[in-house]
Amino acid sequence: MNTANTKQSFREAFTSFVKKNAVMCIALIAAIITSVIVPPDSQYLDYFDYKTLTCLFCVLAVVCALKNIRFFYMLARKVVQLFKNARMSVLALVYITFIGSMLIANDMALLTFLPLGFFVLTTTNMRKYMAFTFIMQNIAANLGGMLTPFGNPQNLYLYSKYEIPNLEFMAIMAPPFILSVILITLCCILFVKPEPLSLDDEQITLSPVRTVIYLILFALAIVIVFRGIPYWIGLIVIPIVLFIMDRKALKDVDYGLLFTFVFFFIFSGNMGRIDAVRDLFSALLDKSTLLVSVLSCQCISNVPSAILLSQFTDNYAHLLVGVNIGGVGTLISSLASLITFREYVKNNPGKTAHYIGMFSLFNFAFLIILTGFMLILFRLGV
Repeated sequence: MNTANTKQSFREAFTSFVKKNAVMCIALIAAIITSVIVPPDSQYLDYFDYKTLTCLFCVLAVVCALKNIRFFYMLARKVVQLFKNARMSVLALVYITFIGSMLIANDMALLTFLPLGFFVLTTTNMRKYMAFTFIMQNIAANLGGMLTPFGNPQNLYLYSKYEIPNLEFMAIMAPPFILSVILITLCCILFVKPEPLSLDDEQITLSPVRTVIYLILFALAIVIVFRGIPYWIGLIVIPIVLFIMDRKALKDVDYGLLFTFVFFFIFSGNMGRIDAVRDLFSALLDKSTLLVSVLSCQCISNVPSAILLSQFTDNYAHLLVGVNIGGVGTLISSLASLITFREYVKNNPGKTAHYIGMFSLFNFAFLIILTGFMLILFRLGV
């Protein structure tokens, strides 16, 4: 009887773990399958973007610490008090994410501002806009980050590989960026009603010392993103400070998300070493670099697509645009989309199908419009 109960408990725990970490499990399976095709060797060490993993861990830890002192809850109340209605509050949340992605990269912007969106909508009983707001924040993060070399991870890679001049980089990305701003604004206006928001009076007192220290840690993480200091410094300083001041923050870090990135790096690295895959992309890129890069993102995400396709083309303008607007579409077209998906499912259990349906509708609409727009511009020689 005890053995049966133990097995039942194990199955339930295993099922719960898989459901909670479905994306990580899929990434693990993909990594294992490709590892059979490309057996592990010394080149595997080059697959990992250690800076990205470090920044991700540091931001996750600091955000958990800020949550624990109710920092985001206080900001949520300020947003509601300033903008008064649902439409303007959602617009503010989306624009904050949009701007944040240009400054601290799309993944970091989502990790920072998705909790803010959650708190605004839950504290004002407007959860009906939760899926829409998360989706718009996700689109804003993916498309807002394309304007700057450091806004998206693939931008940093292509910017460095092709040594693209700063002004040329921004000139290439300005048209899809401007159109994205217009589309996102229209969606928020059309799909969110100007319903009044109100909050009960509540006195919130933040610990001045903890708030200042955590914000300094957050600034440290941003400086690491900008390569102002070596990433390993943050990996030492932030865990030590939080171990002393808030061990719960370290415990609450989404380690499943970190392993999702690890497995994804293995998968994408192996894909780039499969001759058949490389030959296929080489032939297709001769037909349309923009379309191939957009479609590639839908299958293997934008970062590995940029790394893989850059080996076979000198047309960096089309490739740069493709791997940026290709970040919208499927859930795996961008790692940022996986972050948003995990955050939504974690906070809204039982609504996964609803989210995926709405996510696909908006993302593919953006993808089709932006791709068609840029194909026309490129054919006109603009």
